[in-house]
Amino acid sequence: MLDAALIEECADPSLKPAIVEQFVNAVGSPDPLAVTVKSGGRLILVPKAKTADEAMDIIRQNIGHAVVRVGLTQFPAGVGAKDASELQPDLVEPCANLRMGTAMFAKILRIVTKWYGNPKSEEVVPQIFDDAVYAWKTGEFEGESVFQAEDPGGAVAEQPSSAVQRDAPTTADQPVERAASAQSNVQDAGIRIDLSRIGGQH
Repeated sequence: MLDAALIEECADPSLKPAIVEQFVNAVGSPDPLAVTVKSGGRLILVPKAKTADEAMDIIRQNIGHAVVRVGLTQFPAGVGAKDASELQPDLVEPCANLRMGTAMFAKILRIVTKWYGNPKSEEVVPQIFDDAVYAWKTGEFEGESVFQAEDPGGAVAEQPSSAVQRDAPTTADQPVERAASAQSNVQDAGIRIDLSRIGGQH
């Protein structure tokens, strides 16, 4: 559970606290020093960082030849940076990570909302949220790199507080089936379990 004060102080103001919590539950890590490294879709085991300096070392060693996600929101390290030397330690600082992560997710939500034609129906909102989570995990939406994409602006689709979608979908082309598949998707849920075991394997 994310601390309400942390959400209030650090999260992007365009997102409701409930959305922030759902987002972090779906994609994030309870450990602010968590570093996840993937190459070719495979998870690479890295030492568990005990300090911010250790976490930054792991990030710098892997950036450029692997996908590196970091911190509470599993923010994609290296977005906007041309070189490993440009990476800032605030990547693993909880407040800064939450600020960057939620700002980026808000942009992705706006991209997905626009693609759906800025619908007003509440029924579509869980699908938009699921698609945005899926885009966060894969880095793409409709063939476009969401982390580098322009922010289309506009409002963020509002998620009704009663609908809590926790898992990202896996299908890439049927929006209606995506929400249904989120419930039975075991693979994405399993990733977090794998990550929590990393500390014991040196």
